[in-house]
Amino acid sequence: MPRITLPDGSERNYDAPTSAFEVASDIGPGLAKAALGAIVNDELVDLSAPITGDCQLSLVTAKTREGDVDTNALEMIRHSTAHVMAEAISRLFPGTQLVYGPPVDQGFYYDMAFPEGTTISSEDFPKIEAEMKKIIKEDRPFTRYEMPVESGLVKLQEEGSKYKIDNAERAIKAGSAQLSWYANGTPGEDWEDLCRGPHIPSTGKIGAFKIMNLASSYWHGDENSDRLTRVYGTAFADKKQLAAHLERMEEARKRDHRVLGKQLRLFHIDEKVGQGLILWTPNGSAVRQELMNFI
Repeated sequence: MPRITLPDGSERNYDAPTSAFEVASDIGPGLAKAALGAIVNDELVDLSAPITGDCQLSLVTAKTREGDVDTNALEMIRHSTAHVMAEAISRLFPGTQLVYGPPVDQGFYYDMAFPEGTTISSEDFPKIEAEMKKIIKEDRPFTRYEMPVESGLVKLQEEGSKYKIDNAERAIKAGSAQLSWYANGTPGEDWEDLCRGPHIPSTGKIGAFKIMNLASSYWHGDENSDRLTRVYGTAFADKKQLAAHLERMEEARKRDHRVLGKQLRLFHIDEKVGQGLILWTPNGSAVRQELMNFI
């Protein structure tokens, strides 16, 4: 039965299949409370994922032993926050079809197809965030369940989302023998989404978040395909981390060449002429010529 090897080289033996949460609980209640996920044989997994054989295991918490922000924890928090945002938007804008919502370096996004005549703007962010806070306060578990591909496809076909059917078919083509879902709570009762995970234990583990902006996107990145709305957000383990991130972004914005260029009257952009086309001013032309002399 499972022999678990921990990062310090110590081992724990179990007489039956176990989980990372059970291992964390055996080590101590504080660690069990702080753990967000686990790395089992180099694979990031849910804290509740079954462990049936010998493995190397390390627990994922918001910070590393050295006190740094754990990137694996951020990935799981952001992925889970994307699901919470998707549930909130689905509540507020009935008929919204979800495409995909992965974590990315600076946060997460979710591509969505809104019903005809329905639009979303930054003015909607406060009410979406308020709805997300309700879901987080409810502290519902992220519950994974799986289905064989045949019955899973039937389920998706009955739900009628071509986007999720496409996602499932891609997963099957890549070799998946099962399709997995995550419910924000109880399967069959609460909101759920086709997803391979992993996720943090519950919505209440999301410390701080913010919806950042909107962008247009295309299904499969094909401009001749369906036009989608991409909603960007970010999330962290606590408000302090979020505040530091937002401060860094603001400092970067101030140093952006598009901002500095206008402030220093080096160029301007006129959308009537062409979006993104720089129109050099005399000052800008002089700077540009000086730079060319160094090339």
